[in-house]
Amino acid sequence: MTAQAVPQARDAARTQPGTGRGVTPADWWVIGLLLAFFTLNFADKAAIGLAAPDLERDLGLTASQYGLMSSAFFWLFAAGAVVLTLGFRRIGWRWSAAGLMLAWAASMVPLTVPTTVTVVIASRMVLGFFEGPAHALCQSVVADRFPAEQRAFAGAVVNAGSSVGPLVATPVLTWVLVTWTWHTAFAVLTAVGAVWVVVWLLVTRRDPGMRAGASAARRAEEEPDPHADIDVPLTSLMRTGSFWGLALLSFAGYLISSLKVSWMPSFLHDGMGYSRETVGLLATLPYGLAILVLLGAGLVSGRMLRAGHSARAARGLLTTGCLCFAGLAMIAFTQVPPGGLQLTLVVAAFSINSVAFSVAFAGAADFLPRRHRPGFFGCIIAAYSVAGIAAPWLLGVIVDRADTAAQGYAHGFLVVGITICVFAVAGGLLLDPARSRAALLAETARRRTAAAEAAR
Repeated sequence: MTAQAVPQARDAARTQPGTGRGVTPADWWVIGLLLAFFTLNFADKAAIGLAAPDLERDLGLTASQYGLMSSAFFWLFAAGAVVLTLGFRRIGWRWSAAGLMLAWAASMVPLTVPTTVTVVIASRMVLGFFEGPAHALCQSVVADRFPAEQRAFAGAVVNAGSSVGPLVATPVLTWVLVTWTWHTAFAVLTAVGAVWVVVWLLVTRRDPGMRAGASAARRAEEEPDPHADIDVPLTSLMRTGSFWGLALLSFAGYLISSLKVSWMPSFLHDGMGYSRETVGLLATLPYGLAILVLLGAGLVSGRMLRAGHSARAARGLLTTGCLCFAGLAMIAFTQVPPGGLQLTLVVAAFSINSVAFSVAFAGAADFLPRRHRPGFFGCIIAAYSVAGIAAPWLLGVIVDRADTAAQGYAHGFLVVGITICVFAVAGGLLLDPARSRAALLAETARRRTAAAEAAR
């Protein structure tokens, strides 16, 4: 590769369009439905955290046992992310999304009645398997329908569901839990999921971009793949620095996500002393702020690209800065006494996680060939799901072994905050879409030269 290759590739990646046509109202309708899709995706995660005291009481669980049960959601998460994403293109986005939502609703049905620990764990495992590919599906649809300069914002709108879901669900489900039982909360989520499937199938019934087969092929002809000149196997993409950078950034973000949904309500109740009703309100604050942070970061990323900044700065370094701020806030709230300052720091720490799943993921789409997007995103999700497996359980173990719950939370979140900062810095240094594109083009040239020589 020549000295001029990397700058040239950087400029090319910065200006590549994502589609060959303008963005239409139909695209934004799809984005709106995917926002609702992601909202429900995270509403069911919030439900298990809100139900934690009831689960511990009804099933006789310790903190570490509850943490283990929460982590069960992620035991098959990676498998679902990899296996199911590979079939999305053949099935089409329309039926893939509908199938996932139906599977989510079905997996929650056993929790709508009195049950056992084994059933809860099995239900969470099945739910995790079918929720694993959700983010890959949404980001693949966004990458297909939006140009590079709008992709981060569109992805941020969809990912806002990770905050809208708990923001809406937390007060509603808290009321349901207090008024009835935690079983009723899952019954409500099951019913809403079924309604979403009906609306989705009606709205997307005439959209060729949502289907597989000939319609999808015609859409591909209308919207040329900006990275069709890269011809390498998926394994080559997984060897790039950007793959590992995105994996580390996502891992840092998911440490926050998994602990926010599984332990934040309990921390506010047991660690900071707030009542269940007050927790139902306070727990919405990080989600509300997260929507503003997410949309703001998406807009800033797009403006940085239009202003001439590299994709590395607009995607990787911007994400690193946001995650490091969250990690430092988490470290800080473990060092101050309960009160207004600590609550402010808690809200700040738990408000920034989703930036890694919109802005950073948009960086991956800056060099990924269309055919590899689902598989690539699926592998990234499989990598960061490890955070969801380990973090809830380990925090529960630390809380159980501490003299008091407050002390256990302080020790656990201190370790997590430091880990977030380390992974964020390493990930930001590795994520460089332009350099990855240049390296993949060079490998494509080598492969074609070798193939031509072998054919002689």
